[in-house]
Amino acid sequence: MSTRRVGWVILALALGGFGIGTTEFVAMGLLPNIAADLGVTEPVAGHLISAYALGVVVGAPVIAVLAARVSRRTLLIALMIAFTLGNALSIAATTYSSLMAARFVAGLPHGAYFGVAALVAAHLAGPGKRAIAVGKVMMGLSVANVLGVPAATWLGQALGWRSAMALVVVIGVLTVASLWWVLPDLRGMKLTSPTTELGGLRSSQIWLTLLVGTVGFGGFFAFYTYLNTALTSLGGLSESAVPIALMLFGAGMVTGNYVGGRLADSLGDRAIAIGMAAAAVTLVLFAALVSTGWPAVIVAFFVGCAGSTAIPGLQTRLMDVAHDAQTIAAALNHSALNVANAIGAWVGGLVIAQGFGYRAPSIVGAGFAVAGVVVLGVAVVAARRSGEAPKQREEPIPVGR
Repeated sequence: MSTRRVGWVILALALGGFGIGTTEFVAMGLLPNIAADLGVTEPVAGHLISAYALGVVVGAPVIAVLAARVSRRTLLIALMIAFTLGNALSIAATTYSSLMAARFVAGLPHGAYFGVAALVAAHLAGPGKRAIAVGKVMMGLSVANVLGVPAATWLGQALGWRSAMALVVVIGVLTVASLWWVLPDLRGMKLTSPTTELGGLRSSQIWLTLLVGTVGFGGFFAFYTYLNTALTSLGGLSESAVPIALMLFGAGMVTGNYVGGRLADSLGDRAIAIGMAAAAVTLVLFAALVSTGWPAVIVAFFVGCAGSTAIPGLQTRLMDVAHDAQTIAAALNHSALNVANAIGAWVGGLVIAQGFGYRAPSIVGAGFAVAGVVVLGVAVVAARRSGEAPKQREEPIPVGR
């Protein structure tokens, strides 16, 4: 397959990530609108975010196992159709309970889509370029924070929250059409079985790598969850400055995904350690400068960049340690990141409730990032002692549709 054709495939896969990232984060900015429309309090409406995350955590392993024998092309298209239908159900929801169910359904394909998309991108790119390809797919999620979420939030505030979901449905339809048009048959990708995928869960390396993501990124989300209030209450910035900070943070994530892909292909596990160590440093720097206002906004860019640098390496490490159970391992990475999201938000809220203020989540986040490096070190040492060091898989690249 030509390099140009591979590029179009990766772009189509990233478009799906753009839609998923938009729907995942836009609900946070539209909670007041949703709560008012459905007649519930804003904290109760916040459970809609948890419902989506629960869908991700449940859907990733279940779909990976049940769809083990399904063609990767067919599976990717089916997952994006399911995602689009879940968001369409959100538009049609008239009660809080029905919207909760719709958000859960919309979250089910999330982890499996990113997992399979990463495997396909790495497979098509070939040895030496896998992490770069994975980083480009994940870049769709990062770009969503720069463009998709602000656009959908503005649309939802102007025309009602259902219009934001409608935008996501349009993105989903475009992704389905794009995948149908550009994806090859992928006959060269080895299919497995439910038993093989479940057997991968016996690997200590898979669980250790998932723990690296859960622990290491917990602090990343602790910072992100309370970024808005930290900048306004401590930095003295107005609410109008917050979107700028969020866009810079998202731009940092885009940059980090790109840089992280190149580092992972050349440095392997060290790229993950570099990203998490850099995240720890930038989080401490943000805590030190948050009261200065705009300088802290600039630091937010570097926090996003540092944290995202580790993601391509983490995803490719899971592929390498999973052996024949790559689908469930790659999908579970996004379950782990959603668990990190929940843990980070909870711990960040806990330290604030204990009276440590809105500077504290960044300090705690730095601790999480350092802990992630420690867990990675344990994983690497354990792999060397057991002879299970990650080994890059090399499969034939399919030609044609």
